[in-house]
Amino acid sequence: MRYRPSRRTRRLALGLAAACVLAGLNGPVLYDIAADAYHDHRIRRPGYLAENGRWQTVDVPERYRINTIHAALLHTGKVLLVAGSGNDARMFDAGTFRTVLWDPATGTFRNVPTPADLFCSGHAQLPDGHLLVAGGTRRYETLEGDVEKAGGLMIVYNENPDRAKTLAEGTLFTGRRNGKTFAAQDNLLVPRADKTVDPDTGEVTVTPGSARVYVEARKKGRAPATGAQDQYRVHGLRGAERRNVYGIAQKLSFDKKDFQGIDTAYEFDPVAERYIPVDPMGEARWYPTLTTLADGRVLAVSGLDEIGQVVPGRNEVYDPRTRSWEYLPDARFLPTYPALFLAGDGRIFYTGSNAGYGPADRGRTPGVWNLETDEFTEVPGLSRPDVLETSMSVLLPPAQKQRYMVLGGGGVGESAKSTARTALVDLDAPRPRFTDGPDLYAEVRYPTGVVLPDDTVLVTGGSGGYRARGTGDVLAAALYHPGRRTFEQVADPLVGRNYHSGGLLLPDGRVMTFGSDPLFADTEETRPGDFEQRIGVYEPPYLHRDGDRPALHDTRRGRETVALGESVTYRTEDARSLARMRLIRPGSATHVTNVEQRSVALEFTLTADGVRVTLPEEPWLVPPGWYMVVAVDERGVPSEAVWLRVPADPDAPSPATTRRPPPPDPGY
Repeated sequence: MRYRPSRRTRRLALGLAAACVLAGLNGPVLYDIAADAYHDHRIRRPGYLAENGRWQTVDVPERYRINTIHAALLHTGKVLLVAGSGNDARMFDAGTFRTVLWDPATGTFRNVPTPADLFCSGHAQLPDGHLLVAGGTRRYETLEGDVEKAGGLMIVYNENPDRAKTLAEGTLFTGRRNGKTFAAQDNLLVPRADKTVDPDTGEVTVTPGSARVYVEARKKGRAPATGAQDQYRVHGLRGAERRNVYGIAQKLSFDKKDFQGIDTAYEFDPVAERYIPVDPMGEARWYPTLTTLADGRVLAVSGLDEIGQVVPGRNEVYDPRTRSWEYLPDARFLPTYPALFLAGDGRIFYTGSNAGYGPADRGRTPGVWNLETDEFTEVPGLSRPDVLETSMSVLLPPAQKQRYMVLGGGGVGESAKSTARTALVDLDAPRPRFTDGPDLYAEVRYPTGVVLPDDTVLVTGGSGGYRARGTGDVLAAALYHPGRRTFEQVADPLVGRNYHSGGLLLPDGRVMTFGSDPLFADTEETRPGDFEQRIGVYEPPYLHRDGDRPALHDTRRGRETVALGESVTYRTEDARSLARMRLIRPGSATHVTNVEQRSVALEFTLTADGVRVTLPEEPWLVPPGWYMVVAVDERGVPSEAVWLRVPADPDAPSPATTRRPPPPDPGY
C-alpha cells in the first residue's frame, strides 16, 4: 500500500517549502540583518572596546543644529561651534550668522549672538582664556557665467605727502580713456605719500600712498566691461585733490569672483559667553591662519582680502594687552590656511600643509621661519610635495621632541590627486629633513588628527577626492604610535567627514568630530550634498580598559595660575600607578588646520597624598594660556583633566612690529 502523508504532515511540508522560497527571495536582506546584528554585538563586547574604542553620535536638538565650520575647546570645558553663514549663500544674504556653545559634560547647548559672518575666519587661544576670532566673509564667490556686473580691483593712489584721503563706499571712478564708471564697494583709507629729501642734492622724491578696493559697474550687462588698463578720475574731489588722488585698474570684467574677506576681529569671552569687538586687522582675511606666539601675541597670515586676492605677504600680530594689531616689517607670502606651528626658540615651522587658495608654485615650501630676521630655512626631503593641499599636520607628543607629522592631502585646487602618504620630521636634528612614515588607511584629503593624552594620535575620516567628489567618504580611523612609528586601525566612525570638518580632544579624554561638506550626496554626482550637522564622539580604547581611571583633585580653587618653571601639587589616590603627566593645550580646529593643540611632558614627583608637577621653563614650548593637566597611569588610561593657566613670560621672544604695512611680497 502506497504511503499517504497525513493532513498535518502536508501542512508542515507546505509551510516549510514556503519558508524556503521566502528565504531564497529574501536571503540577502536576512543576511544583512543578521550581519548587522552580529556586528553590533561584536563591537559592544568589552574585549573589542578595549582594543578599538567606540563611536557615538550626539543628539543635537533641531534649534541648535548648525553647519559647524570651526570648533574650539574653551577653559570652561565647553566647545564653541561656529558656522557664521555656514557656506550657505542664503544665510549670508539674510544676514543670519550662527554660533552655538556645547557643554559635553551636561549635553546642553546654547545659541550665541554672532555679530559678523565668521565663516572661514581664523582663531587662536589667548593668555587670559579668551578666543581670538579674526576675519571671515564679506562676499560669496560668483562663478563665471553668474557674474551680473563687471568689476575687479582698483588701486587708488594719493600723491599728497601731507594728508591721507578717505573715500566712502559708493565713491565713483570714471575712466579717462574708456569713459566707463564704477563704484567702490567699501570705505577706503588711502595713506599719504612718502616724501624724502636727498641730503646731498636737496632733490625731493614723492612716492604715492596706495590702497586697494573692489569696484563694480552700477548697472548689469556687458556694456561696462573693460579690456585694458586705464586711469580713473575720482568723483567729488576739488582743487589739488583732483590731481593727487586717482585710480588705476586693469581689466574690469565678468571673470569668476572669489570669496572676499573682512578685517573684523573679536575676542570670545568663555565666562560671559559673548563676542567682544576689538580693533580690526590692517588687512581683510578669508581663510587665514592664527598662531599664538611665545609672548602671547598672535600671528595672522594669509587669507583672501577685500577684493578676493591672497593677501600679498602682509602679516600681522595681535597684542591682547592693547587689543590692537601691528604688521611684521617684512613681507612673506603664504597660501591660505597654512599650517604654522610655534617651534623651538620662538621660530615658526611651516609644514607645507594648507587649505585652499594661492598659486601652485609660490609659498608652499616647508621650512622654519625666524620672525625676528625674516630668515626662512627650507626643510627638504618631503616626498610628493604636489599633494600638500588639504593635508593635516600635527606636532607629535610630547612636544619637547619637536617631531611633526604630515598626513594625507591632495593636489592644488579641485585636483583629483590624493595620497595615503605620511611624512615625519625632527626639528631638533642637526639638519632637519622629512622622511616617509607609514601609509594611512587610504588615500585621503581632509583627514583629522587629534593628539591624545596617552601620546598617541587619532587619525580619522577624509575623502579620496576633492570634497568627496567621485569617491565618497572614507569611514576609517587609526591610532598612530610615535614611538613605534606604526598605525593601529580602530573602530570605524559612524559618520563620514571631508571638507569643513575637524576634531578636538575633550577634557574627559573623548574626541569630538564635527562638520563635513560634500559637493554631492552620491558617488555618481547626481544629487547635491548636505552639510553634516551631527557631532561624533569617539571613546578611545583607554576608556574601556579594566579598572578605574586615575583621578586628580585640584585644591587650588581661585589660584589656577602657574608660571613657567614653577611647581604645583594635586591630590590623588592613584599616585603609585602614574606613568606620565601631560599638559595639553586646548585645540581650535578648522579646514584641516589645528596648530593650537600640543601635549607637553611634565616632570613629576610623588607626594604623601598626591603628585607634584613642574612646568617647563621654555616659553616657546608652553605659550601662555589655559591648559589641561592630565595624569596617565601604567595602563595608558588618562584621568579627567584639571585646568591651569600659564601667564605670559616677560622674557619670551617677541618679534618687532610696525604700524605701517610692508610692501607686497616680491613677485606678487
